[in-house]
Amino acid sequence: MRTAHRTCPICDAVCGLRIELDAGERVIGVRGDTEDPFSRGYVCPKGASLGRIDEDPDRLRVPMIRTGDRWHEATWDEAFDAVEKGLTGVIEEHGRQAVAAYFGNPTFHTMGGIFYRGPLSQSLGTTNLYSAGTIDQMPKHVACGLMFGNAMAIPVPDLDRTDFLLVIGANPAESHGSLCAAPDFPGRLKALRARGGRLVVLDPRRTRTADLADEHLFVRPGTDALLLFALVHTLLAEDLVTLRVDTEGLDRLAAHAAPFSPAAVSKMCGVPAATIVRLARELASAPTAAVYTRVGTSTAEFGTLTQYLVDVLNVLTGNLDRPGGVMFTRPATLEVPWGPRPFVSGRWHSRVRGLPEALGELPVATLADEIETPGEGRVRALISVAGNLVLSAPNGPRLGRALPDLDFMVCVDPYLNETTRYADVILPPPRMMQMPHYDLLLLTVTVRNYTRFSPPVLPLEPGQLSEAEIMARLCLIATGRGAAADPALVDEAVLGELLGAGVQIPGSPFEGMTVPGARSLLEGDSGPELMLDAMLRLGPYGLSLAELRKHPHGIDLGPLEPRLAEVLGTESGLVHLAPAELGEEIDRLRGRLEAPVPRMLLIGRRQLRSNNSWLHNVPTLVGGSNRCTLHVHPDDVDRLGLDGHARVTSATGDLVVPVEPNDRIMPGVVSLPHGWGHAGSSQRTAARQPGVNANALTDDSVVDPLSGNAVFNGTPVSLAPAPAPIDDPAADPALPPLPRR
Repeated sequence: MRTAHRTCPICDAVCGLRIELDAGERVIGVRGDTEDPFSRGYVCPKGASLGRIDEDPDRLRVPMIRTGDRWHEATWDEAFDAVEKGLTGVIEEHGRQAVAAYFGNPTFHTMGGIFYRGPLSQSLGTTNLYSAGTIDQMPKHVACGLMFGNAMAIPVPDLDRTDFLLVIGANPAESHGSLCAAPDFPGRLKALRARGGRLVVLDPRRTRTADLADEHLFVRPGTDALLLFALVHTLLAEDLVTLRVDTEGLDRLAAHAAPFSPAAVSKMCGVPAATIVRLARELASAPTAAVYTRVGTSTAEFGTLTQYLVDVLNVLTGNLDRPGGVMFTRPATLEVPWGPRPFVSGRWHSRVRGLPEALGELPVATLADEIETPGEGRVRALISVAGNLVLSAPNGPRLGRALPDLDFMVCVDPYLNETTRYADVILPPPRMMQMPHYDLLLLTVTVRNYTRFSPPVLPLEPGQLSEAEIMARLCLIATGRGAAADPALVDEAVLGELLGAGVQIPGSPFEGMTVPGARSLLEGDSGPELMLDAMLRLGPYGLSLAELRKHPHGIDLGPLEPRLAEVLGTESGLVHLAPAELGEEIDRLRGRLEAPVPRMLLIGRRQLRSNNSWLHNVPTLVGGSNRCTLHVHPDDVDRLGLDGHARVTSATGDLVVPVEPNDRIMPGVVSLPHGWGHAGSSQRTAARQPGVNANALTDDSVVDPLSGNAVFNGTPVSLAPAPAPIDDPAADPALPPLPRR
């Protein structure tokens, strides 16, 4: 037996793990790392199942090439030759705009995914770039860009010191935080109350997070911006504003907020006006306070407005950049700008619908348009990295119908699934245990300054390629150098950019050096490790990869400290309280005050043992409460005569789903978890409990106008009784069996 330590790569909580392996290098136990100064031994069911996830027998081990409807194993050389032929053929005949790339959520959790995403995008030379960012978090980036001039300046709640936490449309007790990395989020919420603090949750469901709160209030999906504007209105009307940072636009903000009185918004959002006034007063009077929101509101119709108003409240109550309020993490690595500063979006637009770019990518909601619509620039080839678009994108089944029309598709993915089944080539990355790990992005949103590097637990097998080499070879093919070129060329190019930037920084450890000279000082066993070493040496703490290796349990870098001046990117040097870009959206929101209240709305649902679409093949994580059912309030069950199953119909499709009566959901709202719909999958455990694809009901024609984010919550639906569905193999044929070694 031996023991290894690493950071859990599954969700955003960056928990440290202690992994026990037997003499055959098989994982026999996973526990929380009690010596990790940040997670302090906490582990959730997903992390505890890491060994079973990593050893999944349905995981692809070698490249696969499809010929007609049959798959066969291939060598890496054969696979990359096929990729080169397919991609270059499309580029030569139709140009670079005919190629698109999609980057899924797991690319944010691996070093190869994050370090090579930019180089691959640049190598392709196309503006048809998409990611999971416009599925769940782009509104936050756009809102921060407009307020702070920096789309990556994301304030996180100072959980361990705040006196009052208002949570809107987030369920961190099950998600473990999102854009707010906090191991043992439930424990931190309990500690908040134990020290005399107050926790209030606003959500259409009484979630696990709401169970931990002093108070839970139902709010109608999609009306969060109305409610938040009413809180702003109250603070201004009652002279409860405390400004501790320099701002501009307070008068314009007051004019914007004027129509949104608590009385005006109460009927639409479902929260009594007196309660809204009380909440505003509680926020203003608390010694310290923080307002936090995430996916539930980010994926609603007014997502960017909602994210913006959350931080407006944090500013108006004097809690921005203040201990106990919301603060900016100081990561251990060099902070590389993502997107322009000052922030600007709409530098280009999508071909078919004219949707604006944000942070260098287009809304994934329009990818099907770009594939289906004839004309110059039509997408004819797709590179998908760690994404299952058919299950995760709005109106996913439409994408599933569009993907076979591509001339070529290559996927970097460990599974043959609902999306990769349409690929021509699948390039499987190594197992999680075989990859080094550093949370480059998640460590920019931790609730305490912290850093940790995890070397690979297991070595690569003979002939196996690292994720970095797979991505580097795709870059070389995209640039026209060919699959046979040395992948180290890509590493050198990325290092050159990092070190070139670092050499220009006064006080840099590489100041005055040539890039080759600076490069000679770096340590690491791979391109990503060399890049990480450079970023650590250029970071604010003067660390290095060698230093992190000496601390396998991580390094506590101290509590969050005020640093607004360091991250602010506005030309004025002020926080913008009323960005001009929001004017039209505020006008559109005002129109909702007189709109009829929808009869029935659909929302998603977080599940503790689930993560998007890729954990349903692990026997220990399915079953129990982790089921694909429709939560319906008992009053609605009786009113609609639902018994057993219901047919749920939206503007884009309909599903027959098992009904689970549940008084934890707001009347007039139904909830269906996302990530299911594995009928026909080659993942055998998932196929036995397939569930339904909730995104057959979400409308890809509706997006948040400012960020392009898809709208998954607040979808109007109708319900009717339905008999249990009869399995119809012809409706979703099973994937052909894979050859197995």
